Amino acid sequence: MTGRRIGFVDVTTRDGHQSLWATRMTNAMILPFASRMDEMGFDWINLEGGAVFDVCVRYLHEDPWERMRLVAERVRRTPVDIMTRGQSLFTFRFFADDVVALALQRIRANGMRRVTIYDALNDIRNLELSVRTARREGLYVCAGLVYTVSPVHTDEYYTGIARELVAQGVDSVFLKDPSGLLTPDRVRTLIPAVKSVLGDVPLELHSHSLSGLAEQCYLEAVPLGVDVIHTASGPLASGASLPPTEYCVQHLTREGFRTDLRLDDLAEMADYFRGVAYRHGFPLGAPRRYDPALYRHQVPGGMISNLRSDLARMNMSQAEDAILEEAEQVRVDLGYPIMVSPFAQFVVTQAMLNVTQGERYRTIPDEIRKYVLGHYGRIAGTVLPKIVDRVLDEAPPGTQLYGGRAGEIIPPALPALREQRGPFDSDDDLLLAAFYSDTELAPLRAARSRRLPAELPPSATSPVKELLRALGQRQDLSRIGIERPGFRLHVTRRARP
Repeated sequence: MTGRRIGFVDVTTRDGHQSLWATRMTNAMILPFASRMDEMGFDWINLEGGAVFDVCVRYLHEDPWERMRLVAERVRRTPVDIMTRGQSLFTFRFFADDVVALALQRIRANGMRRVTIYDALNDIRNLELSVRTARREGLYVCAGLVYTVSPVHTDEYYTGIARELVAQGVDSVFLKDPSGLLTPDRVRTLIPAVKSVLGDVPLELHSHSLSGLAEQCYLEAVPLGVDVIHTASGPLASGASLPPTEYCVQHLTREGFRTDLRLDDLAEMADYFRGVAYRHGFPLGAPRRYDPALYRHQVPGGMISNLRSDLARMNMSQAEDAILEEAEQVRVDLGYPIMVSPFAQFVVTQAMLNVTQGERYRTIPDEIRKYVLGHYGRIAGTVLPKIVDRVLDEAPPGTQLYGGRAGEIIPPALPALREQRGPFDSDDDLLLAAFYSDTELAPLRAARSRRLPAELPPSATSPVKELLRALGQRQDLSRIGIERPGFRLHVTRRARP
């Protein structure tokens, strides 16, 4: 198998900052280095997904459609990738078919050339429309198997899902491990099993480093047939993020595999994003130690951080261990939903209610009720019967468990949107209205009159330029020196006559 070429999906500008920087990477941080990334030899650059799209609108007040266009103008050689959650696209809600189809069309119209699609329940029916529309638009389609650990999520389960994806005509399949639960032992059985049913369809691996095992899993998986791996630049890798690109290139090359990436280029990219981190006070990625508790509650690291913040605000930090322990049991009760958005949020919310109210399932949120009734798709396991009975008893008369495709029970949305909230300047704005209320969109609309300045801040263009600018303002320095392997710079300030 040595000598085989391994492809790379760079997730620095999507999952990297989503995992480590609370999704706060702005256009001014991405655009100055985008053209350079285009030259490096990545197979794809992953730019946006659910959280990135959402944070752009709600907190950064940057148009996520415009971000696609701005990057596409600068990245012409490397296909840029957008990740969606199938029928729920970029949010936690499920959308009508007309909204989903138009979103895929606009992804392509805004310059994107690949779409990566997954369904949080692995219900392939929730991907059918996205796959069909994306293929018609000429997008490269990568579809996902979302990984978790449970008695029902066996190797046979995943090979069955993989067969369904191949039948959909996808271009590649990726194994998405959002909580970093893969172990080398499981890789040795799961990867060959999935590969055996894919035929010529490439297999990609996307695993977070929460358990400290993702790097080892990557090095185990590639010799077993994984064709493409998802990685991030060092400053935005490891921990809650994905393995570092530099690490994977270095070790896979030593094992005889080929890549189109050069370590010198990757070092330059790391320098750039390290400078962005220092400038804006963002943390750098750091390796995690193996944590056995992760395999019990399976809550992603970002969600644990949010939980801690919420509990601290309510003066309930002491309840964290009890809530995580309860989340483990809620997941079992609900038939082992995968702990990825939106179901990770649903499970943790139910666990918090169970603990804080002192009675299990005293309150059942509407989202859990919809899940139990089958409105989000096919559940892999069996929901605790007393929960099903409770939900049905409290539902309107005649309510039954739904077994069809989720999108079929949602009426078309675009005609009413055009009539009630139009006219719209573009289909991009129409879709934003489908995703958000006018109140939520108001700050974005107000910010649209502002454009990127002709000259971006020095910190956004080059850490070295920013360093020199800052040093130039220090009148108390007469001599400076900068040294790193292969580089030495000494500057002496001349005294003014």
